[in-house]
Amino acid sequence: MSVLSDDRRLHGHLIGQQGSRRALNTPVLVLDLDVLEANIAAMAQLAAKAGVRLRPHAKTHKSVDIARRQVAAGAFGLCCAKLGEAEALAEGDIENLHITSPVVSAPAIARLIALNARSPGLSVVADHPDNVAALAAAASPEAPLSVFVDIDPGIRRTGVASDDAAVALARQIAEAPSLTFGGVQKYCGREQHIEDYGARREAILAQSEALKTTIAALTEAGLAPPVVTGGGTGTHRIDLELGVFNELQVGSYVFMDDQYVACQLEAEPGQPYGRSLSVEARVVSANHAALVTVDAGFKAFSTDADPPQVLGGAGEGARFAFMGDEHGAVIAPGLGETLKPGDLVTLAVPHCDPTVNLYESYHVVRGDALVDIWPVSARGRSR
Repeated sequence: MSVLSDDRRLHGHLIGQQGSRRALNTPVLVLDLDVLEANIAAMAQLAAKAGVRLRPHAKTHKSVDIARRQVAAGAFGLCCAKLGEAEALAEGDIENLHITSPVVSAPAIARLIALNARSPGLSVVADHPDNVAALAAAASPEAPLSVFVDIDPGIRRTGVASDDAAVALARQIAEAPSLTFGGVQKYCGREQHIEDYGARREAILAQSEALKTTIAALTEAGLAPPVVTGGGTGTHRIDLELGVFNELQVGSYVFMDDQYVACQLEAEPGQPYGRSLSVEARVVSANHAALVTVDAGFKAFSTDADPPQVLGGAGEGARFAFMGDEHGAVIAPGLGETLKPGDLVTLAVPHCDPTVNLYESYHVVRGDALVDIWPVSARGRSR
């Protein structure tokens, strides 16, 4: 017998009812389906027009339901930051999964090889010869594992640090009967959040020139990479213009959190993608003239960014401040005289990836109606 999730138990009966968005228990992660679908379509059309393959990053949404919509719109497959995310998406029959972080431990490699046997088009990155040797020993020539060379963009997190190392690793992969050389990956995470478009373009231009040099070294060695994957929401317009990547790993465009809303994504002012994700909270205390307390605190948002912006329910100029694990303050002159306990306040998501991981489900809405509840399929799949 299946057991209802807590969100389904609390809110399942509200699906399809007009005005049901206002009846949700809070804090709650709300996803505007109209905006989500528009964002997915816009990115898919942009990539198709440029002739570049789209493999969006599932670390943003961790959702089989969203992944299916991205594939239906034309995405080749999905990227996953961790093996556990790939396992969760494979359980939802998503194919062509690419794991963007090295898988190195013996237990994890065993899981990876098992996943490769049941998930068509699986690939993974490596940045060290010992890891490639372990993958080659575990995989089988009857079901070769596709391995990409990960290239360090200068942040020293993962990736080979020189062109010579890239060539040596690619050769080791290509010569292993149980592996295939899938290509190269370079994700310039530091550049994604440079807010000024011109400054971001200059930074990514330098990274692209370095990547061209790496590709040339590989090609000269007879190891031309079939796929050059990377990029992101912050740089995708520039990446398409420069034409070095033939696959894009964009992620946050589906939601547009505060960090990406702050970035000018195109040369011209304006945002090509809308905010689809928010957190709704309720006023639980209103005993002060300029401050009300809501039921969303540290446990409702990731706290690696600025506090969330107030999107609705509190008027112009209201701001949010954390007041502990369970509570936040919404502050504005006279607010405590206009809002009362039970009133809804809509809050932006500062950083979507880790905030999503705090929630069991997306509460999917069209206008003021709850239309579905989608599980965060890969929630907590950090191994």
